[in-house]
Parts: sequence; structure tokens; C-alpha cells
Amino acid sequence: MNGFNRRMVLGGAAAAMTLSFGPSAGAAVGRAKVLMLSDLHSAYGITPALLEAMRRIVRRDAAPSLILLNGDLFEAGNVVAKRTDGALDWAFLEAVARLAPTVINIGNHDADLVEDIAAAADRARALGITVVSNIVDKRTGRSVASSRATLDLGFPVHLIGWATNSIDTYPKAIRPDLAIPAPTPWAQANLPDSPPDDGMLVVMSHAGLPADRPLLAGLPERTLFLGGHNHVTVEHAQGTSRYVHTGAWGQPLTVATIDRARKVDPIRISRVVVDPRGPADQALARRVKATLAAQLTPEERAVVARIPKALSLGDTGRHVAGLMARAAGADIGFMGHTTLGMGLPAGELSRYAYDSVVRFDGRIVKAQVDAKTLADILTRTDQDRGFPFDRLTGDFAYASGPTRPDKTHLTMVTTDWCAGRQHEYFGREDLVFSETDLKVKPSILAGLAS
Repeated sequence: MNGFNRRMVLGGAAAAMTLSFGPSAGAAVGRAKVLMLSDLHSAYGITPALLEAMRRIVRRDAAPSLILLNGDLFEAGNVVAKRTDGALDWAFLEAVARLAPTVINIGNHDADLVEDIAAAADRARALGITVVSNIVDKRTGRSVASSRATLDLGFPVHLIGWATNSIDTYPKAIRPDLAIPAPTPWAQANLPDSPPDDGMLVVMSHAGLPADRPLLAGLPERTLFLGGHNHVTVEHAQGTSRYVHTGAWGQPLTVATIDRARKVDPIRISRVVVDPRGPADQALARRVKATLAAQLTPEERAVVARIPKALSLGDTGRHVAGLMARAAGADIGFMGHTTLGMGLPAGELSRYAYDSVVRFDGRIVKAQVDAKTLADILTRTDQDRGFPFDRLTGDFAYASGPTRPDKTHLTMVTTDWCAGRQHEYFGREDLVFSETDLKVKPSILAGLAS
């Protein structure tokens, strides 16, 4: 079995297993469905419908199913999640684990609610979920889970998972406890050179697209590579392998249909856009409704704005970037894409729902730019609009729209998070930002309310 036990590996400590995959001669044939989600972030508005959609896909034919959850299942910014220790998240995970074998690769938000990654991993394993990770808990000197596992779907599925080492994205309280290797060199040292001779390789990375891209040229054939952390929707063919990201907040649900008898395209990818108001798992829907009713305060249930029509996530980003610019009297605004959770829904917007749209607060900052600099920045914004794969940067900003063509010098605004990472978001290191007296969340909310 080339370094893997054919039985399901559920162990929590790091396993000293070596991948030594040989040639694929005599490989068994097999069919399976792989349901994939990343960055769910306690999205209670969609989980009942998402669970029902997953159930229908699992049951639509006799092919076995595998469910991959690639990190960031939890969200400390969701006040209901925080007050209930993620009771609804765990109810969803328990139900998912009953549908099909389920694997979690630990992300940077998975200890948001307990501030202990090892405890979160233990609780998932108690539900029969396989946990993979290369994060080391410095308190014990051991990995919180093995980075590798093997599941039997009629043919062996060999899994490898790793995390982002962007330590400032983990809960502040646990950062001193974590040792996380740089993802790209770690993966280069741990990925096999050739596909397994007895099954298939599945890779789960929560390190983001820039860290993953250098790995693709050397990826073994017939590998399914699931990325996460960047909240983007991507599909890229690398020979007979497929690299995918599956968005965030449950949109879209991505399904890989595996048929090892197909030599040219053994992995086919489809997307399922789940309607949060569509068919739902009734037990989970009732539990979500009751939990929200019990936990939300009158202030959190209060209507803070009325939205004329629903906006996509990208259009929401462009709209709120414009509201920041208007509040600051600037020419153009930029909103980092992962500051947003879901797109603005039509109708009455509660404070609780608003906090799922604009996830983080912070300061609005400004910079003066000339027209040439702004034009350069705009070449890498709005990457939801059909960017070529080789130009995707992982992190990007939504831009508020056209500026006055007669102006040679303009004022741009963004969040202090983007300003502090201007190379990732704007592709530059020469922007000089100064403070405004404005905060992100209240400024956007005032614009929506008006």
C-alpha cells in the first residue's frame, strides 16, 4: 500500500509515514463522488439547505461519497457561534459525518471558539471525522493531527493536508502555542513524485493560492487538489489532475466526480449553487431558528438597513468600497475580499446579518495616488470577474468603480488591514497611507442605512 494502511486512519498524533508511490500499472478502477467545501465560517443562514443538497448528491447514485471540509468551519465574529460554543456548527458536522466519510483539514479559524486547536480536532474525531493537519502544538511538541490519512472508497484514497502559516490570522491567544511550517517547502518535501499505484491522491491545502501554485507543475497525475483560505472559486486543469477552490460561506458546493477508468479526465468538477431559501434539512433548520431566537438580542435583530436588491459577493464588495470612499470624501475605495462574508441580501437587513456581510471592523485609511499608479492598482482588483488563472493573486480588493478621468491625482481609501498588506492587495510597496477618523463597519452601515 506504499506507506498507507488501507483502513481508515483516524489517529491524532503525527504519523511517521513515508509516501513512496510507484508506477500506476495494475491500478484498480473505481468511481466516487467527492463533495468539497472550504471556509464555511459558521454560515447558519445556508447550512440547513447545504446539508440537504449534500444529502441529495450523496444519494443520487450508488457511487460512494467522500466529504472534504478544508478549514475555517467556525467564525468568532458570529455572536451566536461564540455564545453557543458552535453548537450549530457541530450539529451540521455531526449530520454531515453520517452522510459519508468526512475529512477536515484544519484552518486558521477552526480554534476561534475554543482557542485550542487540539481540542477542536479531538471533538471532530469523536464524531468519526478524520482530521488532517501539519500544525504542531508547541505545548506538547506533537502535531494536532497526522498530516496524512487513507480512506477506503472501494479503492484507497490517500490524503495529505496542511495549513497556512500566516500566524496573524489565527486567534491571538493561541499564536504562541503554534508551530506551522512554511507551506510550499513543506508540501514539496511531503508530496509524492508519482501517483499511487493502488488508488488516488487527494491534497487539502488551507495555505492559499500563492502558496499552492508553485506545487502544481510537479503534481502527480490524477491528483485532486483542494485549496482554501482565499475565498475564491477556481478550477484549474494540470494534466489529468484538478486544482480547485470552492469559495466561502457554503457557495458554491463543489463536487468532483471520480472515474478511474477514464484515462484522459478521471476527475470532473461541477458546482452546485445552493439557495439558502430552498429545500432544507428540517431538523437543522428548526434548530437554527430556535437557536437564533434564543441567542440574538433585540439590538442584533433590529433592522439597520433595507437593501433594494440582492447583490453578489463581488458587487457587494464594490458597493461597500464606494460607501467607504463617500464617507471619506475620496475618489475611489478598495475593500479586501475576505473582509466580506456573504453578499448583501434583498430586503430588511438586521444587525446580525450585516455582521455576516462585513466581518471585521478597523480603520479607514487614505493615500494620494497619481492616475498612472491607480491604473496599475486597478489591473489586479476585482478578481471575481474572469481573471486568468496565472494572474490570480489569492488576496485582492474590490474597487468601487470609475473615477474622474480629468483628475491626475486622486485620493483612495481602504481598510487598515489592506494598507498593512499593500503588496498582497495592491501589488506595491510605495503607497503612503494616513489616518482618517472613520471606522470601517459604522461608515459602511451609515451608507447602507441612508
